[in-house]
Amino acid sequence: MTAANMYAQGVIDVHSHIITPEFLSSLEDEGRLMDEGFPLPKYDAETHLKWMDQAGVKTSVLTLAAPQPTSAKVVRSTNEAAAKLKQRHPGRFLFCAALPLPDVDAAIREAIYALDTLKADGIKLATNVSGQYLGAPELDTLFSVLNDRKAVIILHPHRPEPVNRQVMQQTPLAMQEYLSETTRAVANMISRNVLARYHDIKVVVPHCGAYLPLAIPRMKSLTPVMQANKIVGEIDYEANLAALYYDLAGAHSPEVIRMMLTITTPDHLLYGSDYPYVSPQVLTKSLQRMKGYLTTEQDLTPYKEMILWKNAEKLFK
Repeated sequence: MTAANMYAQGVIDVHSHIITPEFLSSLEDEGRLMDEGFPLPKYDAETHLKWMDQAGVKTSVLTLAAPQPTSAKVVRSTNEAAAKLKQRHPGRFLFCAALPLPDVDAAIREAIYALDTLKADGIKLATNVSGQYLGAPELDTLFSVLNDRKAVIILHPHRPEPVNRQVMQQTPLAMQEYLSETTRAVANMISRNVLARYHDIKVVVPHCGAYLPLAIPRMKSLTPVMQANKIVGEIDYEANLAALYYDLAGAHSPEVIRMMLTITTPDHLLYGSDYPYVSPQVLTKSLQRMKGYLTTEQDLTPYKEMILWKNAEKLFK
């Protein structure tokens, strides 16, 4: 494929991961390489770019993989490495900076540095760090800072805390719990109106919306009961859901997209690969399959360019 053809296609991948040597070394030193139940893949930018060129991906948005580093120094080094890749390969990489949570004050300092100095394109947040889940009241000050900067936030599931290790060994996290974990964190934010209160933030939910197409109707139906028992307050579902975007990394299909459209609109759907956690050959076939059904399924055809790049272009300006 020629460079001209690749850029004409212009696919934007909003779900890819950077895995630096410093990050791996810190996990090895702490005995945490298998915290998520499976080994981290190898990563280097040149191999990533080679796959992008072959698959017709113009730009990839980099985020730090799980698990969460315990060191703010490692978080900083990863953010600076991603910023250098963006500078070295203009137009090919964007990045959403990691934050050293659960220390909220340190996370705010890193967010300001990353967005203002490193020119990060957004922020990556884990669903939880050491049991501190998104939606927790202590994170409001961080969300206020991100709201002031109209930040794009990319979410990614991490190991739940606490975790049932027997279940984790029998059914690896990536097979199911990551979907539960994502749903848990987003539902927690919605129940406290986080996204309605900080309405200038945009949040990208990974893996085809996890279980949200099933969870949102249930939450809505039970809200009056919970309010009558003074368990929850008013929830502005419309405002909360308006802030959510969804990447299609994982088990995408026409049926999954139609299900997602029960809780969102076509301009909030985005292509995602999950590189380098899946082999390049599989990712290329998956992207080709997506292009195929977005071309042949008449109800989805109008959304093809939106999903593959136009929505991401608008989101990341």
